[in-house]
Amino acid sequence: MFTMQKTVVITGANSGMGFATTVTLARRGHTVCMLCRSEERGLQALEEAKERSGSDNIHLYVCDLASFSSIHACAEVLRTQYPVIDILINNAGVVTTKKQYTADGLEMMMGVNHFGHFLLTNLLLKQIKAAIQGRIVVVSSGAYKIGKINLDDLGGTASFTPWQNYGHSKLANLLFTKELSLRLHHSNTTVNAVHPGAVSTSLGVDRQSGFGKKVHQLLRPFFQSPAEGADTALYLAESPDVQHVSGGYFYKRRIQEVKGQADNDELAKQLWAMSERKVGLTV
Repeated sequence: MFTMQKTVVITGANSGMGFATTVTLARRGHTVCMLCRSEERGLQALEEAKERSGSDNIHLYVCDLASFSSIHACAEVLRTQYPVIDILINNAGVVTTKKQYTADGLEMMMGVNHFGHFLLTNLLLKQIKAAIQGRIVVVSSGAYKIGKINLDDLGGTASFTPWQNYGHSKLANLLFTKELSLRLHHSNTTVNAVHPGAVSTSLGVDRQSGFGKKVHQLLRPFFQSPAEGADTALYLAESPDVQHVSGGYFYKRRIQEVKGQADNDELAKQLWAMSERKVGLTV
């Protein structure tokens, strides 16, 4: 259905929805750049993705979204190799069961889910805007409804509960999408956010302790598969139906109304300015 070959960058591409998205887009003939934190897991996923898609046009790049220096290094390589990037899918996400910090001293969930993607997107923006019709897809979550942005304590490091802090980061994703859409208004690039629904992935399972694994196994029958969860992100990445839609929040291919702080233009602008300072894009 979609035949023009495009260059796609996907974060968190070694598992779950990111992996499903990688396989689908590679199968459709696109060049796919898999951004993964772990080289070991990334290489395993790369071989499996090539096998499942029947495509050799998939490439692995190590990018730790919890490290600004790692993001800069990865972005530099991508900019050199791909002067045009058609699609960026900000898919990676973490849930931590206890308070953890990134290499740059930020609360882990806000650091990875928001700040890491904020920096990566800005570093690749020139290449995305060079595309005939660039698209940025931000994987958010309905958990944004339990989140709150406190600019004096961004990421909620003063207090910590796993799902509330996760909600803070997913709310930040929506505010990022809102402000970026305004900034891209006079370009050929769009940005939209997606709530994938309840998807059976390893999100929330601690690799070291195994915490969350039994709960995940019990709930798995009630979840969508990663491929089902990836459907709307793929739709936003490729469909001509949304070619001129930007700043939307989608669930099951339909645009949704956002509520509370997610609909606050001024907060989105303030969060953007603070994010620029945090990631070092402004002095």
